[in-house]
Amino acid sequence: MNAYEVLKERGFIEQLTHEEEIKALFEKGGVTFYIGIDPTADSLHVGHFLTVMAMAHMQRCGNRPICLMGGGTGMIGDPSGKADMRKMMTVETIDHNVACIKKQLSRFINFDEGEGGAIIANNADWLRNLNYIEFLREIGTHFSVNRMLAADCFKTRMDRELGLSFLEFNYMIMQGYDFYELNKRYNCMLEMGGNDQWSNIIAGVELIRRKAQKPAYGMTFKLLTNSEGVKMGKTVSGAVWLDPEKTSPYEFYQYWRNIGDKDVEKCLALLTFLPMDEVRRLGALEGAEINHAKEVLAFELTKIVHGEAEATKAQDAARALFGKGAATVDAPSTEISAAEFAEGMDILTLLTTIKVVPSRSEGRRAVQQGGVKLAEQPIKDIDFKVTADLFTDGKLLVQKGKKTFHNVILK
Repeated sequence: MNAYEVLKERGFIEQLTHEEEIKALFEKGGVTFYIGIDPTADSLHVGHFLTVMAMAHMQRCGNRPICLMGGGTGMIGDPSGKADMRKMMTVETIDHNVACIKKQLSRFINFDEGEGGAIIANNADWLRNLNYIEFLREIGTHFSVNRMLAADCFKTRMDRELGLSFLEFNYMIMQGYDFYELNKRYNCMLEMGGNDQWSNIIAGVELIRRKAQKPAYGMTFKLLTNSEGVKMGKTVSGAVWLDPEKTSPYEFYQYWRNIGDKDVEKCLALLTFLPMDEVRRLGALEGAEINHAKEVLAFELTKIVHGEAEATKAQDAARALFGKGAATVDAPSTEISAAEFAEGMDILTLLTTIKVVPSRSEGRRAVQQGGVKLAEQPIKDIDFKVTADLFTDGKLLVQKGKKTFHNVILK
């Protein structure tokens, strides 16, 4: 199978700029492609991991990845999918984050020199020292403001009171220019990214076709969402990071062990290297047997990210916990309307509503003393907001102390 067939079968592909031409390109093989990563933090998170896996599949099929670090675009921030302007970062912070992400990527992508070895590039090399007038004359003339404003990433922001800053408005042009530069430097013909990048990717494809009069293509992937359409990769303690210092291998394992039943097959296909016959077999399991599929998913994913030894330790610890905590399955439960969590219910209100504590003051003490957990994650902030995306299959386990368990069920 070529890379297109692999990505299609596993469920990655969402949109293509020139489907038939892209299919023909992959049949020949040896495609140089790129995926951009803006260094907004010093670690990749689960949302990035889907595109990293796509990159790995592409490389395994004989294509050459370029991992583009956004040392230049990171100084502006991508408005795609964001309701508000991103926080501005210093050059020092951006460069530190780039170095950390480069190190992480080397665990998943082969950067060995030679044919097929991946390339690490940084758009700071061509963006930070641009001559503004020259850039406007050479590149800006190929962009239509009317078409840019029609892009979803801009329309959403224009509808809000905050609007869109001119700084962010430049982001699409800069990302399009990235593709143009990579095409010139490495004969890169394909840009890939999450579906929220569609408008930015089209900008680069059209720039190359107009200015260089060369073929260029774009492909987007489905965003990693659960069966309710909510983005995956968030726990009560925050994002699920690939850095073990931010999210421990055990916490990482537990996140995948506890996902919803309907999401297991999709995650096995997108986030592991298991053959699709095995993915389909595991995804078809029902009832209590689906827990075996979840264990396989959690182990395989933890093994890829943290290594087999850490995956084994996490699995052993989880099994021991589930063995001791079987009583939590029979814990009392309270149904609460999902609307109550739309804006977030504060933790003290939740504890008193389900009568785990008799008063807010006792709830405050329990939280401050580290005695409250949601989905096995400790809550230490008395102002913590419980939102619907923290529930799995409409259920959230609340624990106070070592012996008090209570299931909150959405209705």
